[in-house]
Amino acid sequence: MNRLAEETSPYLRQHVGNPVDWYPWGDAAFAAARERDVPIILSIGYSACHWCHVMAHESFDDDEVAAVMNERFVNIKVDREERPDVDALYMSAVQALTGRGGWPMTVALDPDGRPFWGGTYLPREQFLELLDAIQDAWRTKRDELSTSADTIVEAIGRAVAPQDDVPTLDLVNDTLQRIARSFDQEWGGFGQAPKFPSPHHLQLVLRAFMTSGGDGARDVLTTTLDAMASGGMYDHIGGGFARYSTDREWLVPHFEKMLPDQALLVRTYREAASVLGNETYRQVVDETIEYVLRELRHPDGGFYSAEDADSPDADGHGVEGLFHTWTPSEFGSALVGMDDETVGHATTWWGVTDQGNFEGRSIPNRLHARGQLRRPPSMSEARRRLLAARSRRARPGLDDKILTEWNALFLHALADAAAVFQREDWTSAAVANGEFLLRELRGHDGRWSRAWHADAVPQARHAALAADHAALVEAFIRLAELTGEARWIDAARSTADTMLDRFWDPVDGGLFTTPEDGESLVVRQKDVHDDATPSANSSAANGLLRLAALTGESRYRNHADRILQLLGAVAERSPGAVSNALLALELRHRGVMEIVVVGDEPTMVKVAQGVWRPDVVTAWGEPYDSPLWDERVPGNAYVCRNGVCDLPVSTPEALYEKITGRPLPDGATIATDG
Repeated sequence: MNRLAEETSPYLRQHVGNPVDWYPWGDAAFAAARERDVPIILSIGYSACHWCHVMAHESFDDDEVAAVMNERFVNIKVDREERPDVDALYMSAVQALTGRGGWPMTVALDPDGRPFWGGTYLPREQFLELLDAIQDAWRTKRDELSTSADTIVEAIGRAVAPQDDVPTLDLVNDTLQRIARSFDQEWGGFGQAPKFPSPHHLQLVLRAFMTSGGDGARDVLTTTLDAMASGGMYDHIGGGFARYSTDREWLVPHFEKMLPDQALLVRTYREAASVLGNETYRQVVDETIEYVLRELRHPDGGFYSAEDADSPDADGHGVEGLFHTWTPSEFGSALVGMDDETVGHATTWWGVTDQGNFEGRSIPNRLHARGQLRRPPSMSEARRRLLAARSRRARPGLDDKILTEWNALFLHALADAAAVFQREDWTSAAVANGEFLLRELRGHDGRWSRAWHADAVPQARHAALAADHAALVEAFIRLAELTGEARWIDAARSTADTMLDRFWDPVDGGLFTTPEDGESLVVRQKDVHDDATPSANSSAANGLLRLAALTGESRYRNHADRILQLLGAVAERSPGAVSNALLALELRHRGVMEIVVVGDEPTMVKVAQGVWRPDVVTAWGEPYDSPLWDERVPGNAYVCRNGVCDLPVSTPEALYEKITGRPLPDGATIATDG
């Protein structure tokens, strides 16, 4: 047992039994390296990472490899999800050295934490050769390593100078053209295999469709959303999405299922369902939320981080995808009691064959009937039975830590879907999650932590980063709009104020990743690229613009403008890496529509919530400190644009017309129940 025995991160605890003398990230490891005058091997991964498990089995469980590591190095293991600041810093170094990145990530550092070599997965023999080469260079070429480290640190610490003004909408249009050029017209998505969902790109294309109604934008959306939900990347039996597809057709994923992917894809499919009126997309939303509430929810309301790609076979060995794949005979056993015709229909419906499509087994999919996910009653019953049978299998490993940022991302998506689809059960789950975050992850001094684990002492650990704060601001705003409770606007305000006080760069604008009084790393970076999750700065820009509209606080809008000036400069260097920021930019230029419903008017609230537009914020229920509430008359709804209001309306039909610019369609009615 090594020094990870006291850690509560599921990923770190996976390595407790390694013969490698791992240290957790911290001062003790660097002090040991200085005392021994040896370099550091830094290994970064996460619990649901398949290739992290492979390298652990091949190298870190191997006594010979461990002996070399322990004799010649100080070895540090980091959970990238707990410490994304550390991960981002050294990922920048690996990308600068190799032009690419990924996990598991292996980086060689000097005792001051400066990187001089970096890479990703290495087979055992290559890893041993690398360890020999690093030790030899440390003994014979120390000056060269130091010079290399200086160069790398300078490169990853180079700041982007902000633009003089907020970018124009031309930047949005240019980015959309770049996105269109990489669109796969046959299978959807962007680029070739491996394929990631790119929800920020899709949301940006959706905004373009809402503006122009063009067939091109619609084709990008429907081709991609249909194919992703029809392939094996979507879990047709249990709901929810795997991290990404290994192939162009979205058939074969790496099977890990992670909370932020569910959050961002719920939002994307929900928005598309609202705009396109597509009931299949609503089904995907329903089933994905159902998956998270069933499998990733802590009893007190928090959401766990991920499920593993691997699950144990009969001999206890981890096998990728075993939990999610089937044979025809397994289908037959799960559907015993149903007639043969129905069983045959089910195997055909989900493409389960004797040959299989993944290592002799079948990943259920609907690619042979792309976009046709609406099930007849017999297939719904078959799915229920298959899910029950699958639940009796040995499950994939569960990463049961609770991360503030990821919970806030899913809270945003859940509250959004609950409001638009008027789901009281989702509302209850969203409120419980918001209360969990405030109770368990915000200290008495108002400062937030990033991670929580039931077995940790204390349970909340690691200072929250800018991304945690930014995601919380957006989530609390959406929760306020869902519930009409002023306490959530208060939470959004206090979190935004903390974020701006502790992370803001007063010189160039934007948010540093770490707080001003946080741990000193070799470089203090800014999180500016939208990747698997939105960047801290793009999320903050979106949240601050909406918070400014709801509270009338111009300083929030001013800070958002400065962020957009910084991200405009980032877009020039990294086109396509700031799509979430461009959603904020579009909101900034088009302006925010503020809706205020005063008094007990549930039907008008339902209209305001259900007629979704991306540029709308809604205030109702309990008044709070804001010009939006000044001199408002109960029984009325007020529709404003950037603080300038039209005459009030007093009927749901009139409010619908104010929001949409068109009358309620002939024959349509607005339900008055609930």
